[in-house]
Amino acid sequence: MIVRPEKPEDIPAIRIVNERAFGRTAEADLVDTLRRNGKAAISLVADDDGRVVGHIFFSAVTIQSRETELMGIGLAPLAVIPERQKQRIGSMLMGHGLRRCREEDHPFVVVLGHPNYYPRFGFVPASNFGIKSEYDVADEVFMVMELREGALTGCAGVAKYQPEFNEV
Repeated sequence: MIVRPEKPEDIPAIRIVNERAFGRTAEADLVDTLRRNGKAAISLVADDDGRVVGHIFFSAVTIQSRETELMGIGLAPLAVIPERQKQRIGSMLMGHGLRRCREEDHPFVVVLGHPNYYPRFGFVPASNFGIKSEYDVADEVFMVMELREGALTGCAGVAKYQPEFNEV
């Protein structure tokens, strides 16, 4: 198993991974739309001997307040095909993805996800920094991780995703 950047020939398999992992097309549609619009910041696949079994995707996010605007990165989605879940593939994708985010010098990453899964990677409720999602979601499911220590100091505000998130 290797984790690598997506290639054009992976796109149909990535769509299938997202559809199967979530049991619907919304996440696959979002990834396709963001990619088509040039908004894919980081897109990695878990490749098991030539078969794409997992996918992680990041796109730009902005935290806006009255005083500041801070650009960072948002994780959405993270997907593994159902028969390969609970085999640490998602953890491998997270590790590689977060490393790439740091290498590309993103100051923070946000995620809207399961409150029992993402904290193991270092995510904390975004409300700890005074950050809210632009979406009406429970506090415990909207999380953030500083990729640079102190990056979110004094940066309370609203996290805004790419407009495509509202289109699919």
